[in-house]
Amino acid sequence: MESFSKISSIIGQARDLTIEAAASASGSRTYGTKVSLAPTRTTSPKEIRRFLSSRHDRDILDGLRRVVSMMSRGVDCAEYFADVVKNVASPTLEIKKLVYIYLLTYAESEPDLALLSINTIQKALTDKNQVVRAMAIRVMSGIRVPVISQIVALGIRRCAADMSPYVRKAAALAIPKCYRLDPSTSPVLVDYVGTLLGDKSYYVIGAAVMAWWEVCPDRTDLVHPHYRGLCKMLIDMDEWGQLALLRLLTVYARKNFPKVRTKAGKKRKTTSGTKGFYSDEESGGEGTIENIDPDLKLLLDCCPPLLQSRNSAVILAVARVYYHLAPPTYLPRIAAPLLSLLRSPDDIQNIALTNIVYIALTYPSLFAPHATHFLASALDTPQIWKLKLEALTLVYPYATKPTQSLILNELSYYAGSYDKEMIREAVKAIGRCAQNNPEQSQRCLNLLMQHIGSPDQTLVAESLTVIRHIIQQHPNRHKKTVTRLAKALDTATNSAARASIIWLVGEFSGVDNGDNIAADVLRILAKNFADEAEGAKLQILLLAAKVYSHYLNRTQSGFFDPNASEDESQEDSHPIAMLFNYISRLARYDVSYDIRDRARMYISLLSTPKSSQLATLILLAPKPVPFAPSPSAALREGLTVGSAALMIGKDEFIRGYTSLPEWVSEADAPSSKIRDPISQDSRGYEETRSVDNTKPQSMPTSMGQPASVVAESAASAPKNKDANGKTLDEWLGEEEDDDDDDDDDDDDDDDEEEEEEESEYETDDDDEDEEEDEEEETDDDEAKETTKMLPK
Repeated sequence: MESFSKISSIIGQARDLTIEAAASASGSRTYGTKVSLAPTRTTSPKEIRRFLSSRHDRDILDGLRRVVSMMSRGVDCAEYFADVVKNVASPTLEIKKLVYIYLLTYAESEPDLALLSINTIQKALTDKNQVVRAMAIRVMSGIRVPVISQIVALGIRRCAADMSPYVRKAAALAIPKCYRLDPSTSPVLVDYVGTLLGDKSYYVIGAAVMAWWEVCPDRTDLVHPHYRGLCKMLIDMDEWGQLALLRLLTVYARKNFPKVRTKAGKKRKTTSGTKGFYSDEESGGEGTIENIDPDLKLLLDCCPPLLQSRNSAVILAVARVYYHLAPPTYLPRIAAPLLSLLRSPDDIQNIALTNIVYIALTYPSLFAPHATHFLASALDTPQIWKLKLEALTLVYPYATKPTQSLILNELSYYAGSYDKEMIREAVKAIGRCAQNNPEQSQRCLNLLMQHIGSPDQTLVAESLTVIRHIIQQHPNRHKKTVTRLAKALDTATNSAARASIIWLVGEFSGVDNGDNIAADVLRILAKNFADEAEGAKLQILLLAAKVYSHYLNRTQSGFFDPNASEDESQEDSHPIAMLFNYISRLARYDVSYDIRDRARMYISLLSTPKSSQLATLILLAPKPVPFAPSPSAALREGLTVGSAALMIGKDEFIRGYTSLPEWVSEADAPSSKIRDPISQDSRGYEETRSVDNTKPQSMPTSMGQPASVVAESAASAPKNKDANGKTLDEWLGEEEDDDDDDDDDDDDDDDEEEEEEESEYETDDDDEDEEEDEEEETDDDEAKETTKMLPK
């Protein structure tokens, strides 16, 4: 029989080699021609069914490959369901895989036929191959038929206790699928999640944490006994498991640890004088950590190795842990790893810069030593260089003097770009630098004044807007600056630029009790009022009203009533009153409705003495100092580091985003005892042994002492007697007398021992047979239970 089986196997191998050689030969003939991905000839459904019904594994495998190939091209293959499913019990692993792929696709459309394969798939859960067992639970949970939810739960229970971590991971991944299939199974699935969270294999923990997020994200009590083990297992897990676990631990820490408090103290000294870019040393910072929970410190101390991960998402997850949980002294650790992401592709750069800017809004000094990493490049996309300019303005006040000079020079260079959008952002960045560091505001102002004479009107307009904001911060220091700006009206052609200059002149029209250039500038502008743009006309009209209001407040006479007759006219012959009369008459007949309405309002306010106080309140009231916040301040305030919402912003609708919970108060924080690991007694791993009272209960105190000391102590010690009144020497003497009698009885004892061993072996064999019978009966009972669960 053995020779016949060998001959048949050789014939089968020769047949396979012949087929492969023919296939390769046919493929070689197509060399030099156009190769088509589609099959050379269309396979008929009848031929596919013949392949699937064949007795040879090779034909079945060929038919399954054809079916799966058609599925990948979008062809409906539901008609082969019965022919494919009957091969689910095949012992060949390749056939099982293809059948399972087909089942996952079409089981929902053919639920009745899919139920016929459940028993076979469930039997695969006891297969010797761990791959087969994992595939079985994966397919059972992937078949979206609600009727089998209880069977899937039973399969998860079996696989969750499997010896292979690969199978236990598959069970953890099946838990969310079973929960989505039938939410009523959640109480059972929660118990499985709690069991898998305590798994000793890091290979399983990532999938168990994902199941926790899906099934019971509010059950932090499941994490209590496993918290310390999960923290220590972080370094060994795969990257995506680290992401899920860091997210879980961040939420857990907020709910179970009180917020860390810090108080001002001496600056900590590091061991080395300078700190390198990739150094892991903690930089000295002002503040002494106070009242930090040891378990929270355990989490923070387990995270630094993850900052060297090749996955940028892991680095951002660690940054989230430190930003939202750690005291400020821990934060310098994340600066260098985050900046290293700026060497990544554009999409990762954009994400890293968004998170860096968000962190810099609260802790700008972290990135001040590395300000050169934020210098824009010609290859940067608009999203990236905007974030870099924003980062430069945030770290500017905390940088050194040479670095501040470098930042201002770079921003001035960007302001001369050909890109209009970059010009605007660069000029605004200079304004934010002056706002964040008032000591350098004069330097920023001088830098902007250099752009007033530029032929680029966009640059001039943006520069004047920022100059206006800087002047408003300290108006008494910039009287001469307004005079310089007024001279620029002869060359400025941009309407926005002219409007900004005129507005500034109007704000300074009351300086030195009217002895300023405001009236003369109004005289010059009145000549070409009709040719100005609408925005400039509005500002000229406002300037005329302000100058005239100051004149009335000084003289308290000469109110002009344009509606009065010539006999009743109270027109003042002063040049300021005549200028206001001239410009207001021009504005009343302008083509713009806004200018005409504004002129009527100013005339009504300034025509009667009773409304002079109201006119002063409206026109000459002090203006608030403008404040230009960082663009990301309002858009991303209160979001979580590393979240997708941080990239999109608050105003957009983000499905599934939940903010971090608030810190638990010290009064409500649970005790650290709940995080003690479960003792072995409760799990039944430690055996209890009975202790004999007649035997010594402690080790000799002479252990580890010199032999001489032991001998002396033994000689000096009194001879202790036992309960029968005999000493140790007497017992030893009796044992020597009994040795001769024991030798005579050795032969008889050996014969008796051999007989006892034989009987023991026979008993063991009988026990094994009984255990096998019991296992077979148990399998039969489980199969019967499964059959009862299936619908008839």
